[in-house]
Amino acid sequence: MKKFLALLIVSLGLANTGPATAAGPEARIARLALDCIHREYPNKIAHVMNSAEDAGTPSTLHPVFYGCFDWHSSVHGHWLLVRLLRVGNLPDETRQEITAALDRSFNEMGVSGEVAYFEAEGRKAYERPYGSAWFL
Repeated sequence: MKKFLALLIVSLGLANTGPATAAGPEARIARLALDCIHREYPNKIAHVMNSAEDAGTPSTLHPVFYGCFDWHSSVHGHWLLVRLLRVGNLPDETRQEITAALDRSFNEMGVSGEVAYFEAEGRKAYERPYGSAWFL
């Protein structure tokens, strides 16, 4: 896994970002997701509207997955952070930052809002199968 992450770091141009740090490739990859999962704009919304009441900001429409430019990229970012917590060799500081970010995202109101979005008329197939696969 370390070879793959190192190759990914180089291919994304992240090998020499900022001052020298002891953080390995996992922490640098985590930084990508941490820097965007709660950044609402810019944003591309792919959203079916059945009436004017369906208009809303990204965070209103998707209270958990509104960042990273679009819904499925936000889902990807959250998945990445959870996966890195599970298998990554991360400094304690990065683990704490990831945990805080996930706690901010996954709260009762946010999850209820995401569920409500999918229960609304005309949204059963939203981002399927692509985004739903990452969500699962």
